[in-house]
Amino acid sequence: MSAYIGAFAMLCLSLIGIGLVYLSARTSAVESTPVMSLPFLSGWSPREHALSRFHARWYPLTVLFLAFDVEMLFMYPWAVVVAEVGIGAIVEMFVFLGVLMVGVIWAWREGALRWV
Repeated sequence: MSAYIGAFAMLCLSLIGIGLVYLSARTSAVESTPVMSLPFLSGWSPREHALSRFHARWYPLTVLFLAFDVEMLFMYPWAVVVAEVGIGAIVEMFVFLGVLMVGVIWAWREGALRWV
């Protein structure tokens, strides 16, 4: 049971911290006006709805970004253990990069790299 005392203390400190931040926000809040409650553009009236759809040309670009982002997410821990695992880790990484390259080629073919 003594192993959980530290975790319980950290949980209590976190809850107290959250409560203090919430209490501080409630006591120091300024009364909101309709202009101050607009979601963006520093009080200017929005020209479109905040939940409006994006143009379809952005979706292939998003796939391209995710391909590179996921690649880096897995390459950092892989670089730490590649010396221990050996050639199998290198082969697995190149297979993974090949799968991601399929996504990049698809996005390229769809025109994600054309800006006009």
